[in-house]
This record gives sequence, structure tokens and C-alpha cells, in this order.
Amino acid sequence: MKAAVLYGREEIRVESLEEGDLLAGEVRVRIGAALTCGTDLKVYRRGYHARMLTPPCVFGHELAGTIVEVAPGAVGWFVGDRVVCANSAPCGQCGRCAGGQENLCDDLLFLNGAYAESIVVPARIVAKNLLRLRPETPFEAAALTEPLACVVQGIQDLQLKSEERVLVMGAGPIGLFAVALAVEAGCEVTVAGRGEARLALARRLGASTVVDMEGREDLESAIRAMDPAIRFDAVFEAVGKPAAWEAATRLVRKGGRVNFFGGCPAGTSVTLDTSLLHYSNLTLLASFHHTPRSIRAALELIERGVIRVGDFVDGEASLDELPELFRSMAQGNRAVKTCIRPDR
Repeated sequence: MKAAVLYGREEIRVESLEEGDLLAGEVRVRIGAALTCGTDLKVYRRGYHARMLTPPCVFGHELAGTIVEVAPGAVGWFVGDRVVCANSAPCGQCGRCAGGQENLCDDLLFLNGAYAESIVVPARIVAKNLLRLRPETPFEAAALTEPLACVVQGIQDLQLKSEERVLVMGAGPIGLFAVALAVEAGCEVTVAGRGEARLALARRLGASTVVDMEGREDLESAIRAMDPAIRFDAVFEAVGKPAAWEAATRLVRKGGRVNFFGGCPAGTSVTLDTSLLHYSNLTLLASFHHTPRSIRAALELIERGVIRVGDFVDGEASLDELPELFRSMAQGNRAVKTCIRPDR
């Protein structure tokens, strides 16, 4: 099969690889669509991911396709089934899983290899996080399930209420998902970010106020320029910079909630005003990954039309074009998500 192999920092080669035999409980999926992702871009820039993969390896983790082979033990699955799979599955046995925090599983099994013609889905993921699609669901729409599930988890953790004022910091795919879900929850949403097309999309998704951060670094000042006394009931931080984390705590009201969703670079730290946190009784969260529940909730949102593929997938490329695509992404390409078609 043809696959994109990551060899190290900013080095991708498209190669022909042998397809291995299936183990008990596994299925092989012919990939109909894979999507680019900010995490994959980080992997490309760094040349590795400490928890998920070690080069040389096939990478990518947002995918949907058709089952073409089923091993004994993969009960209920058949050749021809149209499916989407998550990029991980919890063990179901550790203390975190028993407590309903499967995203923090002590033995979380990850899956990479979406940038390829096919992928073998491990038995645990088949059992816990492989979902059948409706006949009319496009593969590129279904492939949004994994990143959307992470945001579903983050929005659920924030416990949004109708008519609350919500600030979304960042207008990348994650921030835009958060805008859509906060609007769906009945909230009044302000979004701060960069990129004319992305900010226009935020408005189409229902954001009532958009703050263009192009050429500006001080997010707090940009927000306060609208209203010096403004405070939000909840803040969803999707920038991943220490300054944004710090600003989020100063932009939320007394008793408000902040979700530090955007992961900052390893080794960085933040300085928080302890008096502000204590006397304003703030709730600070940091959501990570997804659970089998949020995976299913995400697919339901997609198949119900709350999340529309045309809003989030704004480009298409073949596997052969992937190395150049990642070079352009690393140089600042602001496409929301690009669909990779292995059969092109």
C-alpha cells in the first residue's frame, strides 16, 4: 500500500509498504478520507510525539473509510461496512476508566497511520471506538469525529448554560468547533483569532462578536477595547500560549470557568494572580483528549448536521501531495482542514 512515512523533523516520504496480517479482533479499513490536524503539524515540526509515535512511522489520526478485511473475533463487523474510528481506546480496567475518566486511562492505546491507503484497527479500538456510519455520511465529514470529540469533552467540562457569555480564544479548527458547540448550547459567543476566512466562518457559525488579532499580540487589550469592564461567564482557551492562559483568568467573571484547552509547549509555565483566583472563586479546567461517550456524541452532532463538513474542510490533496502540503502548513497556510484522498 502507499503511505506517508514520517522519518523525522519536517521529513515525510510517500512510500509503498507491505500490508501485514491481521491479529484476532482486528479489521483493515480502506481509508476514504483523512484530515490534516494541528497535532500532526506539531509532530511534523518536532519529528516525533512522545506518547503516540516514534519515527520512522506512518502518521495521521483523523480518518474514515470502508472495512475490507475482518479477523476472527471482530464480532459484528463485516466487509463493506462504512466506519469511522477514534485514534485511541481506553483499557476499561484501570482506576481512571472505572471512574468515568477514560481520557486519562493509565494504558491508553493510540492509533496512527491515517495518511495511507489502508490501516489496521487494533482489537481494542474495534471493540470500543469503531463506529458505523449512515449511508449518506461522507467520509470527510465522519473524519471530523475525533477532533470534534475532544472539543465536546471540553465544552461538557465547562458546563455551559444557555445565554451565558462565552469567549473563545483562537480561531483554528478547535476554536471554531468550540464556537459551534457554544452557539448550539444557546450561548452568546465572542471569538478572538486570526485569518480573515476563519473569522468569517466564526460569524457564520453564530459568533456574535469577532476580534481580529492580526498584527496584535495583547489579546486582553484587544478584548477590553470593545468594553473595558467586559467579563465572560466562561472562557475556552484554544491558543496554547502561556500569555493566553494568563489573560483568560483576567477576562472571566467572578465565579466563572476557564478551560485551558490549548496545550502550551513543553517546559513552559504561567504566572497566575492567586488573589484573583481565590477571591473571584474561579474554576480552572484543562480538558484532555476524549472518551468513548464523547466520540459517539461527536458523530451524532455531525450526522445531525450541527457540524457541517463544508465549514471545516476547505481543501483537498492526494497522498503524493502531502509532503508539500505540510511544508506549506509549517509556513503559515491557514486552511482550516485539508482532506487527504488516498485513492487520488
